[in-house]
Amino acid sequence: MSSLNVICPHCLKVNKIPQKDGYTKANCESCKNSLLDTTPIEADENNIDHILANSDIPVIVDFWAPWCGPCKMFAPIFNQTAQKYPLKALFVKVNTEALPNLGARFQIRSIPTLVVFKSGLEKKRNSGALDPLRLTSFINEFI
Repeated sequence: MSSLNVICPHCLKVNKIPQKDGYTKANCESCKNSLLDTTPIEADENNIDHILANSDIPVIVDFWAPWCGPCKMFAPIFNQTAQKYPLKALFVKVNTEALPNLGARFQIRSIPTLVVFKSGLEKKRNSGALDPLRLTSFINEFI
């Protein structure tokens, strides 16, 4: 049986788990919290490279800012959609107002911008908020 490297959403440790179609239980080897938690991770300059490089599942990054109206509208859609993908995709948020260097590094020109990374490489991006159906279609291309 093949395995996957997944990032714990609580402690950010890399966990090697067996690859399956679905999971009823999976806990972090380090902190013992559930790997099935789909709450988006707040990334920063200290952990973004670790997250992108060590996740075998697609990483969906929402670049946003607190003053952005469309970002505020999109946030609940992003969070609710994340719940559908435990151990299928990892959802990450980057506040470009607090972390302008990350916005510049990833060439974010407008927000919200979604970027899909797989095996540490950017695969696709979308600028602008998406409705739940379009977000699901966007993510499913990489599952």
